[in-house]
Formats: sequence, C-alpha cells, structure tokens
Amino acid sequence: MYPVSEAFLQAVQENTRSYFWSGRITTTKGVTYKFGADDIVKGSGYISSQCCGSTEIELGTVYAAEMGITLLSDIDRYTLEDALVELFYHLRLSDGSFEEVPMGIFEVSEANRNIKTLELKAYDYMLRFDKSFNGFETIGTVFDFVSLCCKACKVEMAQSKAEYEAMPNGTELLSIYTENDIETYRDVLYYVGQVLGGFFCINREGKLELRKYGNEPVMELETKHRFTSSFSDFITRYTAVSSTNMKTETAEYYHLDPDDGLTLNLGVNPLLQFGLKETREQLCMNILNDLAVVDYVPFDSDTIGNPALDLGDVIRFKGGQADETRISAITSMQCKIGGKHTLKGVGKNPRLAHAKSKNDKNISGLLNQIIDNKEAGKIGIHTFTNASSFTVGADDVKIISIEFAPNEAVMAQFFGSVIVGVNADQVERSVVARRDVVIPSVEVTEPVENTAGDGGVVDATDETSGSSDSAVAAEEPVVIGNTKEQTLSVELPVVWKEDGQVVVHFTFEFNDNIIEIHQPEETWHSGKHSIMLYYPIENLVANYRNIFNVYARATGGTVTVDTGDCLAAIMGQSMGAGEAWDGEIKLTETIKKVEIGGVLQMAAVDEDITWKIDELVKRTYSDVVHGRIGIGAFAMPVER
Repeated sequence: MYPVSEAFLQAVQENTRSYFWSGRITTTKGVTYKFGADDIVKGSGYISSQCCGSTEIELGTVYAAEMGITLLSDIDRYTLEDALVELFYHLRLSDGSFEEVPMGIFEVSEANRNIKTLELKAYDYMLRFDKSFNGFETIGTVFDFVSLCCKACKVEMAQSKAEYEAMPNGTELLSIYTENDIETYRDVLYYVGQVLGGFFCINREGKLELRKYGNEPVMELETKHRFTSSFSDFITRYTAVSSTNMKTETAEYYHLDPDDGLTLNLGVNPLLQFGLKETREQLCMNILNDLAVVDYVPFDSDTIGNPALDLGDVIRFKGGQADETRISAITSMQCKIGGKHTLKGVGKNPRLAHAKSKNDKNISGLLNQIIDNKEAGKIGIHTFTNASSFTVGADDVKIISIEFAPNEAVMAQFFGSVIVGVNADQVERSVVARRDVVIPSVEVTEPVENTAGDGGVVDATDETSGSSDSAVAAEEPVVIGNTKEQTLSVELPVVWKEDGQVVVHFTFEFNDNIIEIHQPEETWHSGKHSIMLYYPIENLVANYRNIFNVYARATGGTVTVDTGDCLAAIMGQSMGAGEAWDGEIKLTETIKKVEIGGVLQMAAVDEDITWKIDELVKRTYSDVVHGRIGIGAFAMPVER
C-alpha cells in the first residue's frame, strides 16, 4: 500500500467523501498541460493493472499498467507522441485539508481527436523493457541483471543493491543458459523475478520495483465498503515447485513437508540451469519459501475504492459471505476515475493439483521446441554483455568470456564492440621560446661619453624641448648601446601539463592459448571511445567445449568499461550451449625464485597461494603457506 496518513485511511472508509482528480501532461519537448476534474469527461478515466494471469498465482510477471482518459481539451494530438501523463487523487481530510496521492506515470501510446474531446491511452514504463536483449553469456547477481536492464531501457530502480542482496538468492551468482526463449529485457526481468520469488511492476514514481506476496493484511474491507463480492470455496496454497533441467531434460521437484498443496511450475528458467544440483536445490527452495506464504482465498469485488492500494497487497474481508479468518491478495485492479474500484485475487484450486494447466503445456511444448532446434544444424549466435563495470590498468583484465560447443566440425567468427572511458595520465611538456629583439638606432644631438667605452656617444637630451635638465632626463628611457642598430637574442623556458595518451592492448585467448598473431591496439586521449574486435575461429572440433576470452590492459592511464558497454558474439553453424559447470576449478600458482647457495641444501619457501573462479566477477581467496620444500639437483661435466 502506498504510504498515506492515518487521517487519509479514516476518511477513505467513511460513508461519504470529498475528493477530486487532477493531472499533468508533459510532452517530449517539455511543454506542460495541467488539467482538473472539470476537464475529464465523466466515466471515461480508468487505470488497470495486474500481476498475475486470470487463473492462478504466478512468479516473475512483468505486466504493464494501462491508463485511459478523455479530456475536454484542444491540445494538438500530434504533439502528444510519447508524452508523459501523471494522475493525482486528492481526498479531503477531517480537518478540511486535502491529501494528494500520485496514481502513476504513463507514456501516451495513442491519442485520438474528436470534435471537442481528446482520447488518450497510455501505459507505464514497463513497455520500455520490450527491447531486444543480446547478453546471453552475461554473468552476475540479480542486482547486476536488473541494473543492466534498467540502464539499457532508461528506467530507474526503486530498490538499492543492498535491498536486493538482502533477499533470498540475492547474492547468488547467476548465468544465462544459452538455449532459451529470451528475446527482450522484459523476458530477463521475468526470469529474475522468478529467482527472487516475486514479481516486477512500475510503481507510482515510475521506477521498477520488485514485490513479494505476504501474509499481513494492510486493511479490512467491510460490507459497507463493497458493492458486490464473490469468494471461492477453496484456499490457494503452494507446497512445491518444479524446474526443468535442460542438461538432463528432466523436471526437478522440490517440496515442503507435508506436501499437500499446489505445485508451481517454474518451467525452463535459463538462470536455474548452471551449477551443481545442490546449488539449484537451494535456489528453488528459497523460491518455495517465499511462495509458501501464499494462503489466499480467491475473490472478485467491486468496492467504493481506496486509491492507496497496490498490487500484491493483502486484505481481509469482513461481513456478509466473507470468511473473516482468511486473507486474500490483490492480483489485479481497475480504478475508475469517479467510479468503482474493482479488485480481484486469482488462485488455483488444490483439487486440480495433478491436472496440467495451460502454462504447464506451454512449457512442455517450449522444451520440445528447444530440443528440436538444438539438433538441427542451424546457424547459432552466442552473445555476451558485461553485467558489472570494471577498470583496466597495467595488468590484463578479462573483459569478454564466451563458452560454446559446435555439434559439427565448423568455423566460427568472433565479433566484439567495447565502449571505454579513457582517463589518461597528465604529461609534462617543456619548450624554450627564442626570439630576436631589434633595438633601433637613436639620433644623437648632444654627445655623452659612452659607458661601453667604445668611443661612441648617446643622446641624453629631450627630443622635444632640447632641455638637458636632470629631472627631465631621469624620466626618459635609458638608451642601451650606441647610435647603431642592435639585435638581442632572448630565450624563455615554458613548462606545462597536458592530457596524455593511453595505449590499450587487447589479447585474444582460445582454449587457454594466447593468440599471438593478432592483438589489436589503440591509442586514445581522455574521453569516450569505442573499438570493434574481430577474429575468425577455424578448425573447431565437433562436440568439444571451447572458451574464447578477451583480455585488455592499458599503459599511460586507466580505462573503465561501464555495465552493458561490452557487447560480443560468436556466430557459427551448429552451435550448442556450453555444458553446465562440472565442478572444475582452475588454479594459477606463482612461486617466487629461491636462491640456492654453493652446496645443495633444503631451502625454506614462503608461498602465497591465490585462487579464483574463472569468471568476470572477481571473487578471490588467498592463503599463505609456510614450510620447507625439498629441492634436489645434480651436476655432471660434459666434454665436447
């Protein structure tokens, strides 16, 4: 529920109320049009939203809210393309003041002009996520995925990184399984929402917000608050989830004890494919624990309205045919401007727990379609997008990593585009400015002894008055030299600092082998730059897992790559997804040199061991080993 005052909650449940609606339209050029209750055609305005389908509770949903309104306005409809519409509800409190409640921000998708009226239909920012997604090899936490989607689609996040990490599965490292049905950023949010055990929506401030189902009622609706109402004779509750494992092509089942409720089918979630079985089990059990709070009675009711209610709010009905001991959750609502407020909560009947729903059948068909596509030798594309920003310095930093396995012996091509922010070190420059200065000759009217001692004379009198007065002579400029013209050479050292240049070197690595013959390099000044990378990969072995990595290092400064600024793809025929992690951990060990004296002896070695998972998100572990290590050798003279 939107946070309002106690006075508001009291006034909104009174038998009579005084309220009005207002709004504001802002065009893409910044022109603002305000409208009030007198400008709204009676019965024309509504706001519809939902977080589930029409039959059962769902997780991960990303529904958009719809707004429609007809205004008595002469605004040019052609200026309203992608304009923003904001609506506000004003309720009069007991003290006579009005409290304002924002009802959302919507983008105009359709504007129709009648003779005297203007019809508008608009949707919230959720439609912005209907952009093509190509980061199938992205690795990161749920916050990294949500941040990547919001940045790419220009939508603010309602929750911080700390809030996401505090959620179950919030700190788990996730990766997208390549064989999937992801097409847009909205699809990514759907699967992330499943992992977090909630659903996404756009809140009243126009920000992306993750919400979860709860069990604490936010308000009670009595008989006097309802025009009509109907309630189901069953209770919707879940005690199990199932998730399809693409590698084994089986459905993994996880449940609570006792397992006597409904089962939520998560389907083929690309974020729940990698990792050990224990890891997937922990992820699914965390989802089930969030879902286990669902213990709702489905309902459908027309109420007098409370504009502060939000999707996912838990309410309790009292009076009439309602069961006061049970609770319900709002899964869809329609708020009519100046009219009724329709609330609805859906749920599946536990008696149908063993029947296949339409969603289950769609998932089964999708799985078969994915298997068919994998077996067909079609051209496949494996893409990568960095989900975390990183900084490149003098040491090699892995910026791209793509894993793939062709089903046939074919050739593949690597493409990459990297946008970098270059911060070059300041360099000091110095020059010596040289110039000849010509001193003209001076006409002499009164000879004076030359201080240079070369027999010449200088003029010490005023050229205008001819006076030789000492006071006047003191004001005259001192004449250097004699009557002959002189040339002096003047030198002035100049030192300054200016922006230097950063040399960025890229290295390709294929199956742990550095590619020496082709290593791109660029030299840049400070600022934003981009580079295109390409490399053909030949002689691929069928059914063999390959890893293509790109490293970068910089000299003369640092380079930063923001989230989503590193795009790459490997394209080829008969491309299959990389196998799930089999538990292998790659270790890199470096031992410092040990000096051996004139005789062979046991030397003590202090060694620092550092290991990390081979991924773009840096997670390191270090240890120090102290001990004695035996070093043996022998020498033999060889005569030639």
